[in-house]
Amino acid sequence: MKTFAEGELVLLVDKVGRRHRVRLKAGERHSLHSGAIEHDALIGRPEGVVVTTQLGARLLVVRPTFAEQVTGRVRQAQPIYPKDLGAILVGADLHPGARVLEAGTGTGALTLAALRAVGPDGLVVSYEQREDFLEAATRAITETFGAIPPNLTLKLGDIYQGVEERDMDRVLLDLSEPWQAVPALCAALRPGGIVFAHCPNVSQVQRFFDALREARGFGMLEVFELLQRGWTVRGRSLRPSHRMVAHTGFLCFARRIADQELFEPEGEGFL
Repeated sequence: MKTFAEGELVLLVDKVGRRHRVRLKAGERHSLHSGAIEHDALIGRPEGVVVTTQLGARLLVVRPTFAEQVTGRVRQAQPIYPKDLGAILVGADLHPGARVLEAGTGTGALTLAALRAVGPDGLVVSYEQREDFLEAATRAITETFGAIPPNLTLKLGDIYQGVEERDMDRVLLDLSEPWQAVPALCAALRPGGIVFAHCPNVSQVQRFFDALREARGFGMLEVFELLQRGWTVRGRSLRPSHRMVAHTGFLCFARRIADQELFEPEGEGFL
């Protein structure tokens, strides 16, 4: 049985579903509106334990999932949300051993997801223009892995000016003007590889796809958005939630093809 250790990040969940992130440290105490809990009461306990504050409030203690880590951090850049991350990994077909080039490290959410998908035999190279964003992403990645993994390279640089990488299996773009990165991805992405771009509005989608068509050498251009609505299932109550995670961005995909061809099947495509 794996128990909580000092220095570990845990999640305290109260009866109304509020989540509190706590880094365990011997001798310390965490205070909530519903009372305080001693860290020593959690260290050495198994995951999933229910504890009680000194005011009698019950808290569930678990390790945060990847999605909870992504949405729970104080962030400077707009993150790619968990509902989109899963679709990106599947749509771009990130697999163990893949060589991935990312531009727009941002919060590091997609970087972390890519690292988990490619595994220790894969490679992720991530470019970020803003030094403060890169520093924040470095902290987030270090917090998750304990150190920067050896198969991750973080670069302070502008992909619009070109990249050194070649023969990459996947390119992931989270940029305000992804169409300006088309020359760089043409050079970096191998035939058969997949490019993904996250675009908040549809005019960005149109300009990105127009740039791919003009450059040629791309096919199977597809775009979609995801809307996530939860449901409440409690006793005899069965209803959709009052709030939903609606539009967060358009997910754009294309395949790199050989000989500067342009191939777009007719009709509405889907993944």
